[in-house]
Amino acid sequence: MIDRVFAIRGLLLAVLVLMAGNGFMPTLLAMRMEAAGASAPVVGLMASAYFFGLVVGSLTLTNVIKQVGHIRSFATVVTVLSSSTLFYSLYQNAVLWSALRLIDGVCVAGVFICLESWLNHRADAQSRGAILAAYMIALYSGQAVGQFLLELDTGLMLPFVISSMLVSLSSVPVLLTKIDSPPLPDDGHHLSLPSLYRTSPLGTVGVTLTGVMMGAFYGLGALYARRSGFSLSDVALFVSVVIAGGVALQWPLGRLSDRIDRRLVIAMVLGGIVLASLVLALLTDHLVIFAVGALFGGFVFSLYPLCVAHANDRLTVEEQLSASSVLILLYSGGAAGGPLLGSAAIAAFGARGLFLFTTALGVAGLGFALWRMYRSDAVAGEDQQPYQILPRTTPAAAALEPASQHSDESA
Repeated sequence: MIDRVFAIRGLLLAVLVLMAGNGFMPTLLAMRMEAAGASAPVVGLMASAYFFGLVVGSLTLTNVIKQVGHIRSFATVVTVLSSSTLFYSLYQNAVLWSALRLIDGVCVAGVFICLESWLNHRADAQSRGAILAAYMIALYSGQAVGQFLLELDTGLMLPFVISSMLVSLSSVPVLLTKIDSPPLPDDGHHLSLPSLYRTSPLGTVGVTLTGVMMGAFYGLGALYARRSGFSLSDVALFVSVVIAGGVALQWPLGRLSDRIDRRLVIAMVLGGIVLASLVLALLTDHLVIFAVGALFGGFVFSLYPLCVAHANDRLTVEEQLSASSVLILLYSGGAAGGPLLGSAAIAAFGARGLFLFTTALGVAGLGFALWRMYRSDAVAGEDQQPYQILPRTTPAAAALEPASQHSDESA
């Protein structure tokens, strides 16, 4: 297993470097637009454009990769992403930057599809879990560490240059890899959204709500922190703390959900989101915001894999891989709408509006979870699928789930 993970070190390094270079761009762009006096809805529109691009890229780039291969596709999307990063520094305009964020989303989708299908090709039944864990560590570590590049923002083009350099360098380990490019699977049968909802209403709704909340945070969290009086370095620390909290709490909450009714854990997490959001909306002490921000991240990051696990509890093995792909698209669609809705809340209530918005979403989700617990019976403990921490990137990530190995074997 260790040998399998070591063999993909180049791909993991590419993820780490690319996320370090690109992961802080939403925060940087929001800060630049804020400094220029842009309204919250304008910042929200720019953030939504990225997630919309992610959906478009997820749906379209698989065919491109099938035609020209992984390495050429990866080099192409990284080149375009690096170029668009430099383009931001030439002219600051909300419409232009929104268009560039749309392009960024398409390119990042291409990066994820290439890398995730490659990682899946290298995984077997014994190493799949370890490879997925290593991938997520590289993904989130790069994203969290990259936030501190914000301190290079002196109002000049330097942070864009550094970002472009790192994005470009991320292609080096991929272009030099000796790993054979994998074939991409055929699209095959996809579980329809109505069928998925009938099978797991809470899983479907929970994943969508998670996307809305995460999209709102990634697009507007820096705006909330800045308007709450945070310095630039504290904004970077706040976003990093939320990401770190998200990584820390997923495993214990997941293990708990394997032992009791998973819907109860989902309800507890939604309740935690409500309480954490209220504190972030109502209190102003920076130390409290950092501490509660970590809890908020832990709860909201955990909700997606909990809802996927809950959906898998009610699906056949043959349906799980297809359902996971649909759930990722639902998450991305929710994330595209989250910044627009969250920015409207900020426009109405000020900085605290962001977390008043997530409070409302948490209350709605909690009510729905309790209603589903009342309307349907719990899945027996021995029939529950093991919880698995999952990336929320593109449908290609669904094949990395250890459960997908069983789906392949049964096909």
